[in-house]
Amino acid sequence: MNLKDHRSIRVRNGEVTEINDTIVTEDRFQVLFNDCPVTDIIASRDQLPELGAGFVITEGLTRCVDKVKLDGDRILVYADTGCDVSRSKKELGSSGGMSILQEPGTVLSDIHITPEDVVSWTRETETEVWRKTGSVHCSVLFCEGKCVVKSSDVGRHNTVDKVVGYAILNRIDLSRCVIGCTGRQPAGMVKKYANAGIPIVISRAASTDKGIATAETAGITLVCFSRGDRFTIYTHPERILGAGFSPSCKR
Repeated sequence: MNLKDHRSIRVRNGEVTEINDTIVTEDRFQVLFNDCPVTDIIASRDQLPELGAGFVITEGLTRCVDKVKLDGDRILVYADTGCDVSRSKKELGSSGGMSILQEPGTVLSDIHITPEDVVSWTRETETEVWRKTGSVHCSVLFCEGKCVVKSSDVGRHNTVDKVVGYAILNRIDLSRCVIGCTGRQPAGMVKKYANAGIPIVISRAASTDKGIATAETAGITLVCFSRGDRFTIYTHPERILGAGFSPSCKR
C-alpha cells in the first residue's frame, strides 16, 4: 500500500505543532471480466489480483476464477463460466460504488463459534496501516480458528473483495470461514458475503435494516457492534454456541 507524509499542523489543548502526518493514497483501477469492462474501482494499490478475483465472486458474476492478470491499472479476471456483464443490471450502492443488481445467494454451513471467538477475532480485525493512519478499513478472514489473510483499503467493500479473492485464488473453502470487518454493514456489503458463501460476519460497526434483512434471508450470522467484550447478534444466532435466545436471556 502506498503511503506518503503530508506536512500538517496539529492543535492539541491549544498548543500548535508542525508535524508530518502519514497519509494513505488512493488510485483508480478498471476491472474487466473475460475482457469485458465491468467498473472502475477507487482502491488502495495492493492485493490487486485478490481485489479483482474477489470482486467478480462477491458481485455474483461467477463462482470460480481461472486467472487474474494486471495490465497497468487494469485488473483482468478470467473464468470459463459466468454471467454476461454487458446484460447485467447495475445499481449505485450506499458507498457510492457500483454493484450488480441481482438476488444474493444462500449460505449453507454447519460451522459454529463461541462468544470468546467473537471477542478474540474482533481484536485481530486491524492492520498496521489501520493503526498508523486511521484512514482505511480492514477485513480479516478466519478459517478453522486461524487468521489466514488481512486486508486494508480506502474502501470497506474492497477489503472484503481482497480477502475473498485471496481465498478463491488459494482454494480456501469460504463456507468454513468467518470474516471480521471494521465497516458498516448495509445490504450491499451483506450481499457480498452471501455470494461468496461466508456464513458468519463480525463487524465493529453497525448494520442497517436492509443489511439485517439480507443476512436473515441469505442464512448469514450477522454480528455487529463488536467492541471490547460485547457484541450484538442480529441474525442466525444458532451458529454462536451459547448465544441463542432462551427464557433466561434479558430483554
